[in-house]
Amino acid sequence: MEVVIVPDAKAGGELIAEAMAALIRRKPDALLGVATGSTPLPIYEALAAKVSSGAVNASTARICQLDEYVGLPQGHPESYRSVVLREVVEPLGLTPSSFMGPDGSAADVQAACEAYDKDLADAGGVDLQLLGIGTDGHIGFNEPCSSLSSRTRIKTLTNQTRVDNARFFDNDIDQVPHHVITQGIGTILEARHLVLLATGEGKADAVAATVEGPLSALVPASALQLHRHATVVVDEAAASKLKLAEYFRATYAAKPEWQGL
Repeated sequence: MEVVIVPDAKAGGELIAEAMAALIRRKPDALLGVATGSTPLPIYEALAAKVSSGAVNASTARICQLDEYVGLPQGHPESYRSVVLREVVEPLGLTPSSFMGPDGSAADVQAACEAYDKDLADAGGVDLQLLGIGTDGHIGFNEPCSSLSSRTRIKTLTNQTRVDNARFFDNDIDQVPHHVITQGIGTILEARHLVLLATGEGKADAVAATVEGPLSALVPASALQLHRHATVVVDEAAASKLKLAEYFRATYAAKPEWQGL
């Protein structure tokens, strides 16, 4: 995988947003997979600024979710559908019809999981999937020891993940659902380009295990080692545990500009 070390989160957001903009210019109806949480916000802000300035026309782009809480109504402000509409779809000037995601409030959750996998395939597959990484190395909500060939399915969140996400629920862990629908690792790996952004010293161990550690279900993000086009963008703090940091800096500095990310 390619590792790009940037000065800070803003620089990482700008770099990834330009890659997304370049994709949209090449393929106006590109299907962009988005992640939630605080880490990708600089990406969405930078991409929205490009749309606002006229640097890119995203009007025919499509957006799809990575995961969704089970049991929250779609209108709940912290359902990931609501978050994506608020943070991505609306700022880019898109309509809800351009957006697709799993139904976390479905009566038959398993059927909703299978339907979403089919929807992604029927849409032609994800062109670029954004990813964050948990402190335990999870991607999407594929917690440690998830199958590396897993499909979209229901997962039980670890206590650590619920603690991490309590900040979105008034710091009340009792409000954080226990279950989610998530694209499986096998589903994620079908995207044409995977872009993981990690910032902060708290992600340093997970980044090092993902990039330089063995391929292991214990570190779900290490599955990116299997992908034909995976990019890991990290700020200085998140890169602090990488043994090959200087090599990664040198290879990116020498990369032909025409290659992009």
